[in-house]
Amino acid sequence: MTHPGPLIAVIEDEEHLAQGLLFNLQAEGYRTHHEADGEAALHWLLEATSAASSGHPAAILLDVMLPGRDGFSIVSALRQSGCYTPVLMLTARGRSEDIVAGFAAGADDYLPKPFDLGVLMARLSAMLRRMHWQQAIPAAAPATTTKTNFTLAGHIIDLDALEIRPLRPQSSAAKTVHLTLMEAELLRYLLDHPGKVISRSELLENVWHVREDTDTRAIDNFIVRLRRYLEPNPAKPIHLLTIRAVGYRFLPEP
Repeated sequence: MTHPGPLIAVIEDEEHLAQGLLFNLQAEGYRTHHEADGEAALHWLLEATSAASSGHPAAILLDVMLPGRDGFSIVSALRQSGCYTPVLMLTARGRSEDIVAGFAAGADDYLPKPFDLGVLMARLSAMLRRMHWQQAIPAAAPATTTKTNFTLAGHIIDLDALEIRPLRPQSSAAKTVHLTLMEAELLRYLLDHPGKVISRSELLENVWHVREDTDTRAIDNFIVRLRRYLEPNPAKPIHLLTIRAVGYRFLPEP
């Protein structure tokens, strides 16, 4: 008996492109669901990814320029609702600033149009594989710090599971934070370079893989979120410091 393939949500308003994606995804064994309007897409995604739904998509192919609501706000709303389904953004806006903005909103990958179908399928497969690996990781935190597990300010940073967990989960204020892939990659880079002053251009080049002369401060939004997750007082950080006119410095021990 053949088992149905993963469900892929295609959020795209260009009819010819959407039909081409649906046809090729179905030919590869995926099930598909298509939405062409941003507001309708967000409504369907929030329902489909709720705990009570049995039709949870395995991944989302999301266009940026949509009627009703753009893709950036859709992925941001999904992440704020607690939905961490992998999102691959598709857009004709291929500037480095737009790519970083997509990652800042919570996307897992970004593919400018026009794209090669084989590249899209490879990236989709990689996202699904990564999610499968993360789900297979045991939830229990290891007793010792490893290359992908760190303790900081009363938290366990688990980069494999994309989580920040409290050291004392019985605390009434304790809660687990789910990281997006880009949040985890930025945090990994900072953890790997303790005490070093790191410029924004270095982070853009080594974390986002966009050219270092990109004029953007979208990366600041990531730092603000990481401070909210980790700092005792995010308004007065002691671990993730801003170095004026340069970038940032991570201090494990302030």
